[in-house]
Amino acid sequence: MYRFEGTGFSNIPQLIEHHYTTKQVITKKSGVVLLNPIPKDKKWVLNHEDVTLGELLGKGNFGEVYKGILKDKTDVAVKTCKEDLPQELKIKFLQEAKILKQYDHPNIVKLIGVCTQRQPIYIIMELITGGDFLSFLRKKKDDLKLKQLVKFSLDAASGMSYLESKNCIHRDLAARNCLVGENNVLKISDFGMSRQEDGGVYSSSGLKQIPIKWTAPEALNYGRYSSESDVWSFGILLWETFSLGVCPYPGMTNQQAREQVERGYRMSAPQNCPEDIFKIMMRCWDYKPENRPTFSELQKELTVIKRKIT
Repeated sequence: MYRFEGTGFSNIPQLIEHHYTTKQVITKKSGVVLLNPIPKDKKWVLNHEDVTLGELLGKGNFGEVYKGILKDKTDVAVKTCKEDLPQELKIKFLQEAKILKQYDHPNIVKLIGVCTQRQPIYIIMELITGGDFLSFLRKKKDDLKLKQLVKFSLDAASGMSYLESKNCIHRDLAARNCLVGENNVLKISDFGMSRQEDGGVYSSSGLKQIPIKWTAPEALNYGRYSSESDVWSFGILLWETFSLGVCPYPGMTNQQAREQVERGYRMSAPQNCPEDIFKIMMRCWDYKPENRPTFSELQKELTVIKRKIT
């Protein structure tokens, strides 16, 4: 039950509605009356009863991910949040939905809604049938042609160019965090580490699990994340794409890769990788963030490269 001091209610919206309509004080000590409820974006709020969970698709950082079905028979992906997580982690879990509800782009996974009125909390997203891009690359490596690999790269650049225009820093761009949808359309996913920053730079000192081999030197060394650090990660994503799912810096530990990059080492081109694609990778891996291309530039360059391939 949810209550302040008086009557208890089975969910938070009912509790708020009660105090708003009756104008009862929230607590006698505070004397506070709820004059205006915080406006909720009803479009995004679903009830737990609106979704039926199906098969387990995988496990995320905060809980399991299930296939689900809405009352209108729409297939969805349902991210669940473990009930025993501390409150601050539950808020972090919802950060992804908070960011995604602002975006609408064919190369960004779509948010359908959230269920927050009781535990466990759900984030409901469009179901992407092809699964994660890394598994897709490894599974289909014998069938993937050059033009398709360039198309995947262009899809990723298009999605990231859109995020760049919204001052959104992804911070965890990698093949494992992209999904392959219908007609082999690649979509950027996993916005759990993302931040929206007006100044374009986000400083972090408390990230426990940093994907070291994908992360730019200035982010590893000083916690400075930006669209430019996402561009570095995009270079690694390109390398994963054209190596057909090989783990970056093969044969090196995270620490070895980090030290080698600081000394100026950069990975060599994957087998059969076109020279103009490898040149893009190398520009993405410029040590100075300001020298890296923007996602808008990358989108244009990859469009030209794709046109050239017959």
